[in-house]
Amino acid sequence: MKTGSSLNGKTGILYRSTKTVIVFMKKIWMFILLISVMKAATAQDSIYIFSYFKDNGQDGLHLAYSEDGYTWKELDNGRSYLQPTAGKDKLMRDPCVIRGADGLFHMVWTVSWNEKGIGYASSPDLLHWSAQQDIPVMEHEPGALNCWAPEITYDARSKTYMIYWATTIPGRFPAGDTSGDDKYNHRLYYVTTKNFKQFTPARVLYDQGFNVIDATIIPDNNRYVMFLKDETRKPPQKNIRFAVSNKLTRGYGKPSAPITGQYWAEGPTVLKRGKKWIVYFDKYTQGSYGAIKSEDNGKTWTDISDKLTMPKGLRHGTVVAITREEYSKLKD
Repeated sequence: MKTGSSLNGKTGILYRSTKTVIVFMKKIWMFILLISVMKAATAQDSIYIFSYFKDNGQDGLHLAYSEDGYTWKELDNGRSYLQPTAGKDKLMRDPCVIRGADGLFHMVWTVSWNEKGIGYASSPDLLHWSAQQDIPVMEHEPGALNCWAPEITYDARSKTYMIYWATTIPGRFPAGDTSGDDKYNHRLYYVTTKNFKQFTPARVLYDQGFNVIDATIIPDNNRYVMFLKDETRKPPQKNIRFAVSNKLTRGYGKPSAPITGQYWAEGPTVLKRGKKWIVYFDKYTQGSYGAIKSEDNGKTWTDISDKLTMPKGLRHGTVVAITREEYSKLKD
């Protein structure tokens, strides 16, 4: 009896365990299916927003929208959504907007051609913004000439935001000193933050021996891809390239060959959907915008500028996805 009871007990336990595993696996598959449906719905419900500036950035933030990434139209007849108040010159150039892990939109921008800080503000909806801050990221460097084109990238691993920009400090980097425009010989710098209140000291992010500006970094699975402008004037480069690292804040090597054509380009921003990439950039000497596309995760690039429609006067900015509900509030 004891033996039989013991065997029956083990059989019962085994049956219950197997049943529990089956139920658990069904829940996992249902969860995976739900996530897949949500992702598909998110992709279908997304509207892309392009944050940008006009002229010299004196009237602040402008927004354009697109459903396909090719045809962009200005929102609300091109009005400014935020007037700049940060910095001495009170400009809002190169506005970079991302959606943070906290659900807020975080924006940084260039406040001046020659100041040592960058602008920052946050918003729940791109309509109502926090008080603007002037973050003095290079105030500790007496010789620093500028802080240009700041951007933000979120690092999910460390749950921190990295803010990065281009600065010239005359004499700091001999390589490239004679190849830039006038006195400029930029390198990329960065700080990190978890709350946009406390920041780490500024450090060099990228120095590969040439004049570089306008970086934007995109997480891509287990790597980070930095698109940048080679600002070398002699011999002329003025093109877009990219570098790759498995760490957000370091390890970016020599850049790729130019991925843009025989024209001067700057201000890259990226729309990434799976293995498909669109890189937008300002053909600033031609007064127009351009774009290139890759469908093999950046191995080859095709110019699609002739398929692109952009609002008149659009200058350097970034692309962020929002919901249709958020979009409807922007255009009301």
